[in-house]
Amino acid sequence: MTDLCASVLETRGVLSLTGDDRVRFLQGLVTNNVERVTAEHGIYAALLTPQGKFLFDLFVLPHGEGWLLDSEAARLEDLRARLKKFKLRSQVDLTVGDGWSIAAAWGDGVCAAFGLPNVAGAARALGGAEAGVAVVDPRLPEAGVRLVLPAETAGAWLEGHGARLVPPEAYDRHRLALGLPDGARDLVVEKTTALEGGFEDLHGVDFQKGCYMGQELTARTKYRGLLKRRLMPVSVDGPVPEPGTPLRTEVGKDAGEMRSGLVLEDGGGLGLAIVRLEAFAEGGSLHAGESRITPHRPDWMVLPEPATAD
Repeated sequence: MTDLCASVLETRGVLSLTGDDRVRFLQGLVTNNVERVTAEHGIYAALLTPQGKFLFDLFVLPHGEGWLLDSEAARLEDLRARLKKFKLRSQVDLTVGDGWSIAAAWGDGVCAAFGLPNVAGAARALGGAEAGVAVVDPRLPEAGVRLVLPAETAGAWLEGHGARLVPPEAYDRHRLALGLPDGARDLVVEKTTALEGGFEDLHGVDFQKGCYMGQELTARTKYRGLLKRRLMPVSVDGPVPEPGTPLRTEVGKDAGEMRSGLVLEDGGGLGLAIVRLEAFAEGGSLHAGESRITPHRPDWMVLPEPATAD
């Protein structure tokens, strides 16, 4: 029997974006090409400051005649307010979707279980306008399937489709092992850049689309080779440090900072940290307080080639 796990992610919420101008409206704001959103495809993107620093992550998912934006529940009103500043005369409507829950499902055969191909971003409606949508995680198919479901019946619906409900911490362990960020828990608001957060490697930036907010810094960082730090999965030997705890090399040099993490059953820890690439290239463990931190490069992550002497 397939061990299919699913969690309802209470830290995520939904904005509904409808209206004839939604493509033009969102296209000039976020890092990815929203023209790629169709009834069969969803995308991952970021909203940045004009200076190119992280504000929000979001999944743009098809839903009937509009879109659902999957983002951080605690910051939905802030996201809506920021987007509305750019509405002007655009024919769009932004509302908080109080009746929806975000869920994640993963495990062997997860895509087939929800009638989806194993292709990043592949999406399908789960019925009528009230039934929700399922999408293969646009960042990485190994992450599983994200679902927007009616809040009152989400758990029962998942169990009815063969999933075993597990706590959100189980999904955290899954995403941390893959090196996938979760909004402001891992990406520092108004500080982390899109490329530091992995948005390019995770299919969240389109360098061929037109202008968007923060494009100049994002493009300059890529084409001038200015990337110095990356968000990376780390293993922890010792207590899991609080987010924001500085990382140091063996000789005390700044090596980055800890982001989200959790304690494993064997007493070790797993997390994400923003790591200076110079420190990572040197190899060896880093330190955060009394804990030893070892960063890892996941298979999907592309790092700059080390500089060579002339």
